[in-house]
Amino acid sequence: MEIKITRAATLKEKPDSSTLVFGQSFTDHMFIVDYYAGKGWQDARIVPYAPLQIDPAAKVLHYAQEIFEGLKAYRTADGSVQLFRPMDNIRRMNASAERLSLPQVPEDLALAGITELVKLEQDWVPSEEGTSLYIRPFIIGVDPALGVHSSHHCQYIVIVCPVGAYYPEGLAPVKIYVEDEDVRAVKGGTGMAKTGGNYAASLRAGDRAEAKGYTQVLWLDGVHRKYIEEVGAMNVMFKVDGKILTPDLNGSVLDGITRRSCIQLLKDWGYEVEERRISAEELFEAAKKGTMEEAWGTGTAAVVSPIGELAEGDEKVIINNNQIGEITQKLYDELTGIQWGRTADPHGWIMKL
Repeated sequence: MEIKITRAATLKEKPDSSTLVFGQSFTDHMFIVDYYAGKGWQDARIVPYAPLQIDPAAKVLHYAQEIFEGLKAYRTADGSVQLFRPMDNIRRMNASAERLSLPQVPEDLALAGITELVKLEQDWVPSEEGTSLYIRPFIIGVDPALGVHSSHHCQYIVIVCPVGAYYPEGLAPVKIYVEDEDVRAVKGGTGMAKTGGNYAASLRAGDRAEAKGYTQVLWLDGVHRKYIEEVGAMNVMFKVDGKILTPDLNGSVLDGITRRSCIQLLKDWGYEVEERRISAEELFEAAKKGTMEEAWGTGTAAVVSPIGELAEGDEKVIINNNQIGEITQKLYDELTGIQWGRTADPHGWIMKL
C-alpha cells in the first residue's frame, strides 16, 4: 500500500538530549491508516503530528477498545539507525488485537508504518549514551456510537518520541511490594494482551505501594492469590540456587519481547530456565535460606530493572545485599550492546533502516 506523506509546514525545535523526559517530546509527524469493515485497510499516510479528531461517542473512549505496543529505534556509532525485533512487536500487537476484537494489521503494512515514520524522523533519533527513539504503535476503535459492540471503523497509528537514558545514574535496585488486594488480570481475561485497561487497573495498587516507599508491586494471580505474575508493568525473573525462574505464560502474563530475549541469552550461556508457577511463599523462603541470588524485571523501557528488596505485609527480605547481581548486569550489557550495535547479534534480532 502506498503511504502518502504530508510534511509539517513548521518543524519543532528538538529537545536537549540531556533533559529528555520519557513520553513527553513528540516528533513532527505520525502515521495513520484507517480500517473499515468490509473494505479493509485504506489511506495509509504520514501527516503532521496533531490532536486526533474523533467523535465523543468513539468506542475507544467508552469501552476501552484499544491496544498498543512499545519498541525503540537506536542510533549506532556509525550514525545509522536500527530497530530491535520489530516483527515480534507487530505479531504480539495482532494477538492483542484479536483478543480485543480489533482488526489485525497486515504485517508488511504495520512494519511500513513504523519504518517509514522513523526514516522520516531519523534526525530525532538521539545519539547520546543510553538514548533512543521510542515508538508507540496503537489501534483504536473509533465508531461514533454508544453500545457494546466491536468497531467497524478503526485506526492504526504510530507516534514516536526521543527518550533519555532510563538509568542516567546507573542501575540501582528497586524495592517491590507484593500486592495482596488488587489483581492485574485473570486467565481468560486480557492479561496476555497489551491493552490500556490492564494498566489502568494497576494504578491504584501502584499508588499504594509508592505511598509505602516502594517502587512497584509484585502481582499475584487472580484465582489462588499466591502465584506471582508480573512486577509493575514488567515481566519478572529470579535466580534461585543457580536456576532462573520466571512465571509461565498462563494467559494472564504478557509475552514480553525483552523476556523472550533474556530467556534466549540465558540459555545461550548455559543456564537452566524454568517457566512455571512460582508462589510468593517460595520466593520468601528462598530469600530466607540464602538461595535467592538475584531478581530483576524485564521490559522495553528499562531493559532490566534489578530488585533489591521484596516485602509482603510486615515481612521484608533483602536480595543480593541490595546490589545489582552479576547475571542482571550481564543481561543489561548484552541486550543494550546488541540494541546499540556495540555487540554482535547472533539471533538476527536487529533490523537496520
